[in-house]
Amino acid sequence: MSDARDDETLFLVDPPLRGILPLDGVHVPSRLARTVRNTPFTVKIDTAFRQVIELCAESARDRESTWISHSIQELYEALFARGLAHSVEVWDGARLIGGLYGVAINGAFFGESMVSRATDASKIALVHLVARLRAGGYRLLDCQFLTDHLRQFGVVEIPREDYKDRLKDALSVEGDFYRLATAVTGSGVLQLTTQTS
Repeated sequence: MSDARDDETLFLVDPPLRGILPLDGVHVPSRLARTVRNTPFTVKIDTAFRQVIELCAESARDRESTWISHSIQELYEALFARGLAHSVEVWDGARLIGGLYGVAINGAFFGESMVSRATDASKIALVHLVARLRAGGYRLLDCQFLTDHLRQFGVVEIPREDYKDRLKDALSVEGDFYRLATAVTGSGVLQLTTQTS
């Protein structure tokens, strides 16, 4: 992480409690489920990785600065070039209105940041991400921290040692980020997201 967009100092965070979204325990609120099922937006994968990061790094009404420095952005773009980072993008025609990005290593996905410039855009991206991870055999969705925004989806905090055990398990399998078809319908995404194992 970093303290500001132009800060060149990087630091790692290893909190005593880690936020994760159990992939077999995702909750999609009913209003959001209707939105995902009937959305007029298009969801794409890995077509605008840089733009998603830049949108996440913009100042917003509730946040003047960002932890996504230019150096961090360059590092994520290098990971994307190697196939280790991905974006889920929500488009309104030709306009990017939200999404998220993160890093995928084996069966673990580390969500880094999400952004919305239209109602529910980041939430739609998250539901699509979960469906993709479930279809691809992932075992861990690391959200880093528990926030009120993420709590509604079933994100929980677990102690560091439990997190390390889950991470070790996830790293022992190979996830496939592209196993899910890109043309999956909203209904298909919801079915994958909420089905029980």
